[in-house]
Amino acid sequence: MTSPNLIPTHAKAVIFDAYGTLFDVHSAVGRHMAQVGADAARFSEVWRTKQLEYSWVLSLAGRYEPFWTLTEQALDYAFARFPDIDRSLRPLLLEAYRTLNAYPEVLRTLQALRMRGLRTGILSNGDPSMLGAAVDSANLAGDLDLVLSVDAVQIFKTSPRSYDLVLKALPVSASEVVFVSSNRWDIAGAAAFGFTPVWVNRLGLPDEYAELAPSAVIASLDGLI
Repeated sequence: MTSPNLIPTHAKAVIFDAYGTLFDVHSAVGRHMAQVGADAARFSEVWRTKQLEYSWVLSLAGRYEPFWTLTEQALDYAFARFPDIDRSLRPLLLEAYRTLNAYPEVLRTLQALRMRGLRTGILSNGDPSMLGAAVDSANLAGDLDLVLSVDAVQIFKTSPRSYDLVLKALPVSASEVVFVSSNRWDIAGAAAFGFTPVWVNRLGLPDEYAELAPSAVIASLDGLI
């Protein structure tokens, strides 16, 4: 059980990362695990790892491509790494990625936060069409005040320009925003920007980026409520 003071009394908004935090990035492969075969878990991990790597490399190089493009490219790389996996699954996996499963506690968490008078939203690397499809498929639209994509500034997290989208969209200061992510690197970026970062460490991973620490660590989004 989390501390009742996890969300500061002065907080006005709780903003969530999308992929890995609200939506299970491995559920796309999970839906087709039988066809993917014995390497399904490793295949899914490579897909996710390369997707993120491409976003960081492009940002550091001063370039940008929509996150959906990177998702497609990363999947193609995963197929190249696992040549025995049937490439005819590509369209099925991509369609599944557009409608990833939300974690089971997402809806009740959003509703509980809004009942406390907090604004809720998403800030994601995903491009608007990706986010729209994911939010709609999970029936979350009615419980989110805003859905923000870094596509608006064309640079991925952890650039400060991406986090600044929240301050441009809401009448809040950085200290009034609780930022929630399952990605430790994203928590580091949010901490550096001045948000109150909460790390959802579902897998019990070791901590890192000690100088950019989360304000709290929870095992699931239920820890927020």
